[in-house]
Amino acid sequence: MTGIEIQDITVRSDARGCVFEPLSGEDLQHQKNVHVVLTLPGEVRGNHHHVRGTEILVVYGPALVRHRAGEELVDTTIPEGDVVRFTFPPGVPHAIEHTGTQRGFLVAFSSEVHDPSNPDTVWTPLIET
Repeated sequence: MTGIEIQDITVRSDARGCVFEPLSGEDLQHQKNVHVVLTLPGEVRGNHHHVRGTEILVVYGPALVRHRAGEELVDTTIPEGDVVRFTFPPGVPHAIEHTGTQRGFLVAFSSEVHDPSNPDTVWTPLIET
């Protein structure tokens, strides 16, 4: 499957913590939904694919991100403190496992408006929960 993008994001850190820009201004204008996800240690998010929308995930490590590319499962390990942006076109299954010992987070952007009465996600397990 083509169209999957994986990009490292520059993180600036100092004694107060860190800051990073999850999307460029141009990418941001195409988004119709954004949500922040906090995940407990060892838990899995995603395990789905989108029917219509392109999803951009910005994941703060440590985490394991798995997606399916054709018949192949592809794992990306994100070290603690690193930030990686994933762009998943419609139909690409993906899952995120938080591998740290503290609460983890990611930011998810979608090209589709969230509509609970007409969901855009289809359960597609890639990581056992």
